[in-house]
Amino acid sequence: MTPPLRVVFMGTPDFAVPPLQALLDGPDTVVGVVTQPDRPKGRGMKLAPPPVKVVAQEANLPVIQSGRLRDEGVFEQLQAWAPDLIVVVAFGQLLPKNVLDLPRLGCINIHGSLLPRWRGAAPIHRALLAGDAMTGVTTMLMEQGLDTGPMLLKAATEIAPSDTTGSLFLRLADMGAGLLMQTIEGLKTGAIAPEPQDDALATHAAKVTPEDAKIDWCLPAAEIERQIRALQPFPVATTALGDTALKIHQGEVGDACTEQPGQVARIGGSGIEVCCGDGHLLRLTRLQRPGKQAMEAEGFLNGFPIEAGMRLG
Repeated sequence: MTPPLRVVFMGTPDFAVPPLQALLDGPDTVVGVVTQPDRPKGRGMKLAPPPVKVVAQEANLPVIQSGRLRDEGVFEQLQAWAPDLIVVVAFGQLLPKNVLDLPRLGCINIHGSLLPRWRGAAPIHRALLAGDAMTGVTTMLMEQGLDTGPMLLKAATEIAPSDTTGSLFLRLADMGAGLLMQTIEGLKTGAIAPEPQDDALATHAAKVTPEDAKIDWCLPAAEIERQIRALQPFPVATTALGDTALKIHQGEVGDACTEQPGQVARIGGSGIEVCCGDGHLLRLTRLQRPGKQAMEAEGFLNGFPIEAGMRLG
């Protein structure tokens, strides 16, 4: 029986919590956690700890919070923890070479895509926006490039027609936790042979910007519906009615239409039907206006009347 590994965990958001919990429940020893600094959050903009810090503190683990791994004292603390392995999940920083070279088994990362597709910051958003049929998680050995290291294991899942970034996020986080434990066991036994990525197949998952959230009504209805799901729960798809910005939380493709793209064709209890560029309607079923909560279409219309013939965008 192999002795327990000394593991340092680096991660920040909710996506990193299931893998950290799996490590805590497993046979190896988490000797320390590195995460991002507390950030302002909510209406009061009070400092809030990252989800990984909360879990680490509940487990009485030592925690480093640093916006830069090159900050004074960070590497010295990592050396003092003497890790056999560093596990990185949605940490938010590239690792410098001295950190990558520190653990004897290297640094492994859980990435939310089937690499080499969607390397980068927003793989789940980008898979949905592109209309991919499948996505998944990949464990890889880290190097200095952005998600370019040799792959270890993969797990795939179909993207359902109802999936949002939020639902995929939860599913992939749980899949990543299981895959991490399989990967560590394979590294211990030597059963895993790292596989180089084919750079010719790589795509870049750029960070989602406010421009990505703006609806272009000249696009096909199915593409806009996918955009709405891809931007749930954050940053949420947006459009405008005159000077009023509207957030669109949910929609569904409807029948054919003859109105101009962006024009409201019909209003009903089931939603606000807007004509799109391919001559099909998109029925908006959950909306939000500034300063208000998101509401189903019927409730939204009670306080914000929209009429047929009005133009969005």
